[in-house]
Amino acid sequence: MYQNSSTIFLRPLPRFWVMPIAVACSVFIAGCTHTSRFDGQSAAVAVPTQWSSTAAQPQQRTPEDLSRWWQRFGDAQMTALIEQSLQANPSVQSAQASLRQARAQLDVQAASRIPSASAGFDRGRSWEGGDNGANSYAARVSASWEADLWGRQANAVQAGEANVQAAVAVLEGAHVSLAAEVALNYIQLRSLQNRLRIAQDNLGIQRENQQITEWRVQAGLATSLDAEQARSLTAQTAAQIPALESSLAQTRHALAILTGQPPSALDAELLAAQPLPVAPDSLAMTLPADTLRQRPDVRAQEQKVIAAVANLSSQERANFPTLRLSGSLGLNALTLGALSGATVAQNIAAGLAAPLFDAGANRAQIRVQQALVEQARISYRSTVLTALQEVEDALVQLQGDKDRLVQLKIAEEAARYAQLLANQRYSSGLVDFQTVLDTQRTLLSSQDSVATAQASISTDYVRLYKALGGGWQPLNAEGQVIDTAAAQP
Repeated sequence: MYQNSSTIFLRPLPRFWVMPIAVACSVFIAGCTHTSRFDGQSAAVAVPTQWSSTAAQPQQRTPEDLSRWWQRFGDAQMTALIEQSLQANPSVQSAQASLRQARAQLDVQAASRIPSASAGFDRGRSWEGGDNGANSYAARVSASWEADLWGRQANAVQAGEANVQAAVAVLEGAHVSLAAEVALNYIQLRSLQNRLRIAQDNLGIQRENQQITEWRVQAGLATSLDAEQARSLTAQTAAQIPALESSLAQTRHALAILTGQPPSALDAELLAAQPLPVAPDSLAMTLPADTLRQRPDVRAQEQKVIAAVANLSSQERANFPTLRLSGSLGLNALTLGALSGATVAQNIAAGLAAPLFDAGANRAQIRVQQALVEQARISYRSTVLTALQEVEDALVQLQGDKDRLVQLKIAEEAARYAQLLANQRYSSGLVDFQTVLDTQRTLLSSQDSVATAQASISTDYVRLYKALGGGWQPLNAEGQVIDTAAAQP
């Protein structure tokens, strides 16, 4: 046995020496070990016991299944578009690739804890003076393994596992965002179709009134001012139609892109007008803490904190000694045929090495990892606060739009009655034509406002489902949805 620098080489010695060396090293540095863990205290957020906007509404502790919340709207076409987007959208495919990358990286980290082996064959020729050269042949098999005495490799594997879970949560979050985006565009499409129909119906009525007014002017029963006012109102309504049609085309293009298709792929499929999808008003709100548990973005940030803490713990152990065990079996001969009968050469070695001086590089790396842990914890806290705000905002917006729709329907009913009375009184000569035009303009505005408010309520439900963490489903190893069959809402 001989010693060189900080590495100890063992020529073939009894194998029971290896374990005592490892145990002695463990005892020597046991007091230096330190484990960093994520206890959640530094990133803790005071989660309310219930949503402030649902004090009088039912809440349940068991999270409601919102994995396919879009089926609650009862619109088969919207469901089909969402399911298609979850399979073909580029953002989902990118998140799937990131998940595969994280899993492959975990395999790399896990492989470092397993002994490695290699095989080789050498052929050489040497000359001495003017003599003829001599050939030599060698075949060998070698193996090596680094003992994870302090858990550095185990922490690296733990960080890899957390990164995989974070990638899974990111993919689930992509599903949540994509489903909501498709639903919002689909609701906007049906709302625009409804508003276009209202504008076209009013335009038809206004054109009839304009024609009647022109006849009355010819008969001397109305003035040219009445005719010009009627023509102006008709033109204003007609001007709204191209804008609505342009918005409709753009929305169809957006839906096609979200489903991974060219912009015009869905033009024929979505051309016919359909009723606005309406969600049932029967959602039992889950408690805030349960909502946070099922939100993918919150779980992704939590896993990133765990990974950062594990990386810090691994970096803290970089100054500890490492023990590497290696061995080889080899054959040496002067001819290739003689290898089969050559004597087997064996070698076993154990190397113990520890860094002596690195100018503070490792301490700096530890500070880097500590800063990354702090950043991850701050991001986790920010994500939790944002999640709570999104749910509260969605609830407030939903209730406000419901109250607003009630009043808008009252206004629409009054505007329709006023328009009917104005036409009757104008025919009797009791009011001027300006009154008729004003009531027609008010009726069109009221109908358009009601249609917009109805769409707003549907979009409010979509945003609420998204804020509650709905829209993700179990995934397989490739990051694809396991069960794409329709589920009961």
